Amino acid sequence: MADVARLAGVSSQTVSRVSNGYAGVNEETRQQVLAAMKELGYRPNSAARALKRGEFRTIGVITFTLSTTGNVRTLEAIATSAAAEGYAVTLLPVAVPTQDEVRGAFSRLEELAVDAVIVIMEVHLLDAATVTLPPHVQVVVVDSDAGSHYTVVDTDQAGGTRTAVQHLLDLGHTTVWHLAGPEGSFAAQRRADAWGGALTEAGRPVPPVVRGDWSAESGYRAGLEIAAHEDCTAVFAANDQMALGLLRALHERGRRVPEDVSVIGFDDIPEAGSFQPPLTTLHQDFAEVGRLCVQAVLRKMRRDGPEHGTTLVPTRLVQRSSTAPPPRS
Repeated sequence: MADVARLAGVSSQTVSRVSNGYAGVNEETRQQVLAAMKELGYRPNSAARALKRGEFRTIGVITFTLSTTGNVRTLEAIATSAAAEGYAVTLLPVAVPTQDEVRGAFSRLEELAVDAVIVIMEVHLLDAATVTLPPHVQVVVVDSDAGSHYTVVDTDQAGGTRTAVQHLLDLGHTTVWHLAGPEGSFAAQRRADAWGGALTEAGRPVPPVVRGDWSAESGYRAGLEIAAHEDCTAVFAANDQMALGLLRALHERGRRVPEDVSVIGFDDIPEAGSFQPPLTTLHQDFAEVGRLCVQAVLRKMRRDGPEHGTTLVPTRLVQRSSTAPPPRS
């Protein structure tokens, strides 16, 4: 630091202010210091800065799977938003959602020196007696329904589902079948509950739920079952990847989309517009979910945010070519 100060013709205190990103240094002086740092190959010692500030500028992220589109895109959004705030992200995947694994994950993150933790976790795990989160750690939870106990940020699963069902009913379909996600998933359960509730409120029959596991292959297998029901004219798939498998199954069984069966998905993955036909779906704003997660965890670190409560990010209907009025009798 002294070498940089001599080369830039400033005080060591000014070098410190520039390296730590503090205000109060005019732009010309800042550029002189940065040029001297570059010439001398100076890099601030992050460990020393952490000790001095009492923070590590790092957010830990615990997730139980990276196999789903939602988790991957949420993680990407968290990393991007954290970087914009000057924070790094340390990822710790956990293979098995048990108390020992959760405790071990938090211990490892503390060893890796993080300031707070964002957990991408299902509500069923938080409700289980075997899983609790350490009370002394600042935590924000994604994709959950634990707002009475934790700070939660999530997509409006129920609101998006009601929009999907109403879209199909408005087209004239008598009812809507549902290709649901796995039973252990909070998002899948919330969408299934909202689907059934929307049909009941509209006075429409509620068909039996057909389940997949979020994958296109499971959507194909479920789609073969759905295609066998000649009275089915509309299907709401709980995610776009299962909708892709459903489209294949309907095609193989000679059921045209949307002439015979309308299909609507959930997520609006980048490839949805390239399906055949292009998929009508509910757009999830993963970038906003990630931004709100980072903002919430930073507020908790600064002690100026609520200790618990849920923030919901609305969805948006994207109409393409896979939905249409039902066929005439």
